[in-house]
Amino acid sequence: MGLDFEVVDLPAADHPEVGEQAPDFTRPLVNEEFWEDRSLSSLVDDGPVLLVAHSMDGAFPATYVWNEIDDREWTDEVDVVGLSISSPYEHKELLAERGDGARLFSDPDAGVAETYGIEHDLDGMTGITEHRPAVFLIDGDRTIEYAWVAEQWPDFPDYDAVEAAIDSL
Repeated sequence: MGLDFEVVDLPAADHPEVGEQAPDFTRPLVNEEFWEDRSLSSLVDDGPVLLVAHSMDGAFPATYVWNEIDDREWTDEVDVVGLSISSPYEHKELLAERGDGARLFSDPDAGVAETYGIEHDLDGMTGITEHRPAVFLIDGDRTIEYAWVAEQWPDFPDYDAVEAAIDSL
């Protein structure tokens, strides 16, 4: 059985660009054991962060992205942090299956997505907004070193380009 979906062009995103400061936010940050409110700025205080916005947990695009992150072992190189509308409970399930060494921000109202200009209203799901796929590599002073935001749904980052950005830190 194949996947049945239509590729959809997304409207232009007004997201932070390379060289700009990443907006700070505080949301529940989930690891394999617990969650607690944390700010992005508190994470970058410890070093660079790869912020990976993705569709809700369990959707095939999120699964593909986290499988690729695991295969490339990016969490050995940089603090990899996911961001989606999924609840902390759903994030714990995702982390039990993939995302080894990563943590996930829960943003159920998509407020961070709106702040970053990466919100995506789901067709046929009135009132449901999620994060369009996006990757931001953020250094210790919250300067964006790399940015990619999907122009279509589904769309996936150029993983080699992300890896090159991580290697350049």
